[in-house]
Amino acid sequence: MILLLVVTAVTFAIFFLLPRLAGATSDDLASRYVGKTASAEQAHEMALKLGFTDPLYVQYGRFVKGLVVGADYSTGVATEHCPAPCLGYSYLKQTQVLPDLLDRLPVTISLAAGAALIWVVAGIATGVLSALRRGSFVDRFAMMIALAGVSLPIFFTGMLSLSVVRDGFGWLSVSSSNYAPLSEDPVAWFSVLWLPWITLAFLYAAGYARLTRAGMLETMNEDFIRTARAKGLRESSVVVKHGLRAALTPILTIFGLDLGLLLGGAILTESTYSLPGIGQYAVLAVKEQDLPKVLGVTLIGALFIVIANLVVDILYAVVDPRVRTK
Repeated sequence: MILLLVVTAVTFAIFFLLPRLAGATSDDLASRYVGKTASAEQAHEMALKLGFTDPLYVQYGRFVKGLVVGADYSTGVATEHCPAPCLGYSYLKQTQVLPDLLDRLPVTISLAAGAALIWVVAGIATGVLSALRRGSFVDRFAMMIALAGVSLPIFFTGMLSLSVVRDGFGWLSVSSSNYAPLSEDPVAWFSVLWLPWITLAFLYAAGYARLTRAGMLETMNEDFIRTARAKGLRESSVVVKHGLRAALTPILTIFGLDLGLLLGGAILTESTYSLPGIGQYAVLAVKEQDLPKVLGVTLIGALFIVIANLVVDILYAVVDPRVRTK
């Protein structure tokens, strides 16, 4: 809770304090909400309406209050109530931020969950195989592919996959209009997401393969591994129950951070494949300079990262029994 409060303070300062330190006035901040042809008087009236002329601590207190008890926003014609937790109100679109984010959240969750499943299985399996066959052709080839996956940016692999799969073979037609929720049309849901899953998983699986390989090479030389083999345990049991389990702790840490960041918005992937998720929402908000939307996406992303770290800390005791004894 304290961490989230710190995040709100830092985020609020970035969007509302730094522009003033750079020389922007309250009227300058409000001018984006009245159009390019608006007069100075209209910009000043909008600044008064939005509360930009109030001291910054008053504005921040109003924002935090909206998160706790909700807030009321005047649309000029009527007053709209934003129930708690209120992440803000977009005066450009005349919509509340939180409902927009909740509408797009299932798309981002679908993308993140599917890609995470692929990259965890593929990355860990590749890393274990490379560690067990260190120096072989399989090891060198797998690490070469992993190096390419880490080095190539997601927008390059995304556009390349679209060019090959959609334009070359005609297997896919990706657009936001084709997406359908899993509960409504599983076939359409899968047909739109399978290529983004693979593209996104390729980037992350490469890093997980390298990390797993390094952890397994270190773990398989430990004394408890030699003891397990001396007891006559099967090699598969030694590798999976003893070697891999001990090497999973750093992988679990990275997985929590990666999944939390993706749930906060896979910006490049969603933009490349035109998926109507939180990442695409963030890009549109930045283009439109709609600060309440950007602020809302930032807070949602921070919330997911905090939750992911909490879950990872709990899972440590499940994966590594040594944690329970400390």
